[in-house]
Amino acid sequence: AAGMRLPLALCLGLVALTAASQSPLQRRVVKEVLDYFHRRSSSSSMHSLFKEQAVEGAVEREDSSGTFVQLRVNLVQTTCTKQAPRRQNCRVLENRRKPTCLACYKFDSGDVPKVLDKYHNCGPSHYLAAKEIKHRDEAECRAVEEAGRGGDALYLPGMYAFSKGLP
Repeated sequence: AAGMRLPLALCLGLVALTAASQSPLQRRVVKEVLDYFHRRSSSSSMHSLFKEQAVEGAVEREDSSGTFVQLRVNLVQTTCTKQAPRRQNCRVLENRRKPTCLACYKFDSGDVPKVLDKYHNCGPSHYLAAKEIKHRDEAECRAVEEAGRGGDALYLPGMYAFSKGLP
């Protein structure tokens, strides 16, 4: 059994490596995307558990209103069901559909960042690449990035309604 331990450690090392290149907020977005995808795909044919295969095009921008995170998550279907109690030994089903999700999140700048606004779009990658879909996604993500700015650097929740009534 001693000989069996090494490859596993190597595999775990590789997984840790990809995760390490992502910030905590990016990891959180990936987890949220998976939750969103599994909730959304609740039809009977979609009881499979999906997991992320790759995370692409991660953008993380900070400003006075918080942190904006945008990324694409390429998902793969696994042999496990969503109800599987032990998810670590789920095998990937190679030639099944591989949906892609685009996610844009705006977090506030608290110690435990809260989500100010978010946008998801999941589908086959050719669908996400279609020009009109791309345009819509870009517009939605720009709106998400604006969340919390309120056009004023001094914006604080609760101050907005008050300052709005001033001449």
